[in-house]
Amino acid sequence: MEVASLAFHQAARRALADAELQRALARLRQNFQSRRAQAVAALPEFEALRRAGEAIRDHVLQHLDHYLERFVERAQAAGAKVHIAATAGEARRLVLELLQAHGVRRVTKSKSMVAEEVALAEALEAAGIRRVETDLGEYIIQLANEPPSHLIGPAVHMTEERIARLFAAAHGEPEEHDPKRLVAQARRVLRQAYLEAEAGITGANFLVAETGSVITVTNEGNAELTQGLPPLHIVVTSIEKLVPTMEHAFTLLRLLARSATGQEFATYTTVLTGPRRADDRDGPEAMHIVLVDNGRSAMLGSRLQPMLRCIRCSACMNHCPVYLAVGGHAYGWTYVGPMGAVLTPALAGIDRTYPLPEASTFCGRCADVCPVRIPLPDLMRVWREEAFRRRLAPLHQRAGLRLWAWLARHPRLYRRLFGLGVRLLAALGGRRRRLRRLPLAGGWTRARDLPAPEGPTFLASLERRR
Repeated sequence: MEVASLAFHQAARRALADAELQRALARLRQNFQSRRAQAVAALPEFEALRRAGEAIRDHVLQHLDHYLERFVERAQAAGAKVHIAATAGEARRLVLELLQAHGVRRVTKSKSMVAEEVALAEALEAAGIRRVETDLGEYIIQLANEPPSHLIGPAVHMTEERIARLFAAAHGEPEEHDPKRLVAQARRVLRQAYLEAEAGITGANFLVAETGSVITVTNEGNAELTQGLPPLHIVVTSIEKLVPTMEHAFTLLRLLARSATGQEFATYTTVLTGPRRADDRDGPEAMHIVLVDNGRSAMLGSRLQPMLRCIRCSACMNHCPVYLAVGGHAYGWTYVGPMGAVLTPALAGIDRTYPLPEASTFCGRCADVCPVRIPLPDLMRVWREEAFRRRLAPLHQRAGLRLWAWLARHPRLYRRLFGLGVRLLAALGGRRRRLRRLPLAGGWTRARDLPAPEGPTFLASLERRR
């Protein structure tokens, strides 16, 4: 997938004008937020769990080399083969070589954001390997030939009407609008794909260093069939997914489900340790794990290292007013919402993605709901500073920031001008106390009125109280 983040503003305007997308996003606002709130309220120790999760992730990142070595040793002792991919291109090459060595022409694939990141689907298609996505959301967007718009709900941008049209065209059946019957149609197609697949490709939610195990989490059971039925299983995941022990993994799993879908625990949580053994009833004959770096090592020891704590729950985007207004495709790459505004510049380069850290109101809700306490607004500010330093932002924006910085260093002048501006805006607001149009604020007033200030400034009020 090409990085199209420089076109964020144009894509956001199209998204705001897309009535079908806005209906879909409205449902997202209602569902994910309320479910998470209920799940958190039902667990008194949730904040303590967050602090524990943060500590686990920070510990692993500080000792990532140690845990990588330990995981590789234990996984290979259990019969798996582990490969390290420094770049996206190397990851694609490794997977294709493994598939070609086994003569594979048909694969099933469960959801893996790292596979999306390295553009694995496009590589499989170019190599003539037939791929069927087994996560229902991923299957839907495969039919639509679109990238995912959300970490855990790849097709949340679609309405039932559009999905019905896609299924009718793909399955050759009459258009059906009952969700249960649509799921039944997908199940029939996917069952056949599971039986025909010569290899299964999955991601991983966590990698356990003490046992060399891979943990996957789904609500559909599709990862289990993808990794258990074909003779070859390939895991494509990233190096920061490591945890020291199984106990640490389950601490994070308790946070993941509540933050992602509002469940106490995901429906299917599977632990895989190597391929099938002699006395196992099922499982793959061969298991390969491709660990992708692709820029993550460069984040270690930097101000951006806390971003590597992320457990991909999507809570930040489910509560972000910008994401909930424009959806995921506007971000122009694999990772979206607040976490994408930090991670995408780190992996794809700030020169190609500088509008993303600007796509935030800095309301702080993303940091408030993050299960591992990533300070997302602070990290977006790091990228904003870097974009300003490199002069990537438009000239008028940089000039405005320089003017504001100069005024901030002259507090008396700043207060006088600010006070004058407040009184002027209050007068322009009139009896309605709202501004329909305002020079230099067209981005706001095109979509909503700007509330006019009321009363004295905060500093003036503070001085009076003193």
